[in-house]
Amino acid sequence: MFHSVFIYIGLVGAGLALSLGFLSQRYWFARAWRFAGKIDSTAWRKAFRGAMLAALAAIALAALAALLRNTRGIVSRGSWWTALFGLWLSSSILSYLFIKIIACAEWLWRRFRALASADHGAQSQAPPSILAATTASAEPIDHSRRHFFRAAGVIAGVVPFASATYGFAEERFHFRVREVEIPVANLPPALEGLRITQLSDIHIGAYMPARQVRRAVGMANELSGDLTVVTGDFITGRSDPLEDCIAELSKLRAPLGVWGCNGNHEIYARAETKSAELFQKYGMKLLRQENTALRWNGGAFNLIGVDHQRQRDIEGGGAPMLAGIEPLVRRDIPNILLSHNPNSFPRAAELGIELSLAGHTHGGQVRVEILDHEWSPAEFLTPYIAGLYSRPLLSGSKNVSDNGLQSSRPTSSPRPSASSVYVNRGLGTIGAPVRLGVPPEITLITLKRAV
Repeated sequence: MFHSVFIYIGLVGAGLALSLGFLSQRYWFARAWRFAGKIDSTAWRKAFRGAMLAALAAIALAALAALLRNTRGIVSRGSWWTALFGLWLSSSILSYLFIKIIACAEWLWRRFRALASADHGAQSQAPPSILAATTASAEPIDHSRRHFFRAAGVIAGVVPFASATYGFAEERFHFRVREVEIPVANLPPALEGLRITQLSDIHIGAYMPARQVRRAVGMANELSGDLTVVTGDFITGRSDPLEDCIAELSKLRAPLGVWGCNGNHEIYARAETKSAELFQKYGMKLLRQENTALRWNGGAFNLIGVDHQRQRDIEGGGAPMLAGIEPLVRRDIPNILLSHNPNSFPRAAELGIELSLAGHTHGGQVRVEILDHEWSPAEFLTPYIAGLYSRPLLSGSKNVSDNGLQSSRPTSSPRPSASSVYVNRGLGTIGAPVRLGVPPEITLITLKRAV
């Protein structure tokens, strides 16, 4: 039953998304077609409309070719037009939505005014000549209303395109190094100052070319971390060049090696096993429900890695987080967990894992401020959006509230008995090749003793 409901909800969501995509593209195509009709020159008008039809046919053929590539598992290197198409699709849909919201607001205002006028007319006993004068005197206000909604509609249509263009051209590859100190419970004095370099959510492909991955790897190596970890999502889909990504990641350098875990997109692409094989081929290690003890400066810690932790099982019910990893958790040395999904953190804290490193959210890719409140789309997925969070160690998750700590500035130290998670904002993008207020991140974590 739950499986059927889950499938039904998925189909409804997919149907709504496809309908919105179709309606938005039809709207913009119709606007462009009408614009072409205003061109005086017959030749130019036909040429413009012919170009529109050719572009529409090219997009349809390209989408069909991409579908065939994914079905056959053929590796695609991506192309510039794919990124531009993703930019257009995301911004055009948002713009269409905003325009329709403004149109709906105007319609509601008209209905409200009409009802108010009808009620006033029914109650008024004034002569018709006075009522006509009153209506005439209200006309300038009506003009102001029309100008307001017209201006609001123009702004609503332009802002998504302008913002997306800026996020595409300026912030998408503005890699930022974030340095954060994390107090760790039960950390031996010998591990004080251990530095971990973290990368996450590469998403190599049309939106993330290999040369940009190479640049990020170079920046990470300049940090001279003692341990380097990559917390999943090397690719987006089956057609993305997984081996190219891992080959670039193999150029990472750290005395304690390069370690990783799978993300949800490795599941979608059915590449979990292939990722582990390629990690081994290139001299790295991808942990899949595995652990290893690493020694540094005379001290030791337990590194655990798991595949992406699903929140729904195949029957549509809630899936247990970190099921079966209890034997991997050590009590004699501190534990560090690589888990792509930050929603596994409450269970990790309950199991006694002192530090979790995650990704998955991209920090929402877009962060806006509304009435002094910062909002991110990632809030729909998790309370752990980006940065550092803590909760009591070895404590049940049902009655524990989260204490979010911003990693972008010095933080108050978690209690000595606290478990922490750091959520990396990722390098790549999905859906739309855009970042606004959430620059791609390379993290340098320094471990400190919790006192």
